[in-house]
Amino acid sequence: MANARLPPALLWFGVGLAWAVIVLGAYVRLSEAGLGCPDWPGCFGQVSPWHAADEIAAAHAAAPAGPVSPAKAWKEMAHRYAAGLLGLAVLAITMLAWRRLPLRARGLPSLLLALVVVQALLGMWTVTLQLEPAVVAAHLTGGMLTLALLVALAARDASRLAADSRRLRLARLLLALVGVQIALGGWVSAHGAALACPELPTCRGQWWPPADFAAAFALAAPGPMPQEALTAIHLAHRLGAVAVLAAALGFGLSTLGRPHLKPWGLGLAALVLLQAGLGLANVALGLPLPLAVAHTAGAALLLAALTLFNLRLRREAA
Repeated sequence: MANARLPPALLWFGVGLAWAVIVLGAYVRLSEAGLGCPDWPGCFGQVSPWHAADEIAAAHAAAPAGPVSPAKAWKEMAHRYAAGLLGLAVLAITMLAWRRLPLRARGLPSLLLALVVVQALLGMWTVTLQLEPAVVAAHLTGGMLTLALLVALAARDASRLAADSRRLRLARLLLALVGVQIALGGWVSAHGAALACPELPTCRGQWWPPADFAAAFALAAPGPMPQEALTAIHLAHRLGAVAVLAAALGFGLSTLGRPHLKPWGLGLAALVLLQAGLGLANVALGLPLPLAVAHTAGAALLLAALTLFNLRLRREAA
């Protein structure tokens, strides 16, 4: 296979690193360290917070409750260093693909490199546009897509699973729903809507409180979003979770009679149940940082597993 000429260790290293970058990004965002270094790509024009210690100390002294502090600067730069290493890994993968693979097999690595370039621009705009919600959400979604493409590239020569067309359609539906749910989760996080409904199973004492869905998904809303819009964002994510959970359980049940598919079906259903539990716990416990980061990490893991599974099913059905 064409992919046999690319180093599997490099490909799977890229997969693991992409997942780590997503988790680091969630930690930076949720710990409010996204502007710990208010310029890009360095920190106050320096290569590290250690070199910019005086500038960071001055900014922190001027605004102790502001976005700049030594701890926040190191968190932000750790994410940038990891993202830079991922960019170098993807560049190496693409260069090897163009040297070793036939023309028809170079499209995916080239697309991956283009996506990483876009991700770098989004990372820059996240800082220069002062955490503009649309940019923050796009950056998270792009990170998830980067992970999915790396999994697809690494799994080109994975072993095949026999599948019928109905289960393949179910697997594709589940992947699509998870993708939409991840994008909704990014929108929730970017707008700080995770606690717009602070209790379960109702929302501020109502099953369906006032919600403005038009304002909720406006890309360039002036000023802070009103409560009704934040509520709509939160409710959309809750409804998406229900849809993903139903699809995952349905797919898991459909594999019970297929021994070769059963571990995948039940494993994916278990991952979705874990994600749902983490989402419920985040609301019930007031969004503690470890659980919030774990929720993003679980979403990335679920997306990677679903991407791999869909690819293996599709190649057998083709």
